[in-house]
Amino acid sequence: MVCAKCEKKLSKVVVPDKWKEGANNTTEGGGRKIGENKLLSRKNRFQPYGTSAKCTVCKSTLHQEGKYCHACAYKKGICAMCGRQVLDTTAYKQSMQ
Repeated sequence: MVCAKCEKKLSKVVVPDKWKEGANNTTEGGGRKIGENKLLSRKNRFQPYGTSAKCTVCKSTLHQEGKYCHACAYKKGICAMCGRQVLDTTAYKQSMQ
């Protein structure tokens, strides 16, 4: 659960670059260099085990930016990124596992 304000901050979906419009996979226009080592040249590589973000309630690792995991955010009815109240869960019958 994410509030409308934090929805803009969500990471973008991975899709292939458009052909020759500032794409990283072309050699024209300052894109890809010929003969470069892609493992050494990438600065912001995705590191699935390198994230140190943890949920403040259950201490599980988060797969996106934020303070709470999706399970804890839904149980409390708050935004997973900022912690604002999004949903009233007083009438819900939930188990605390």
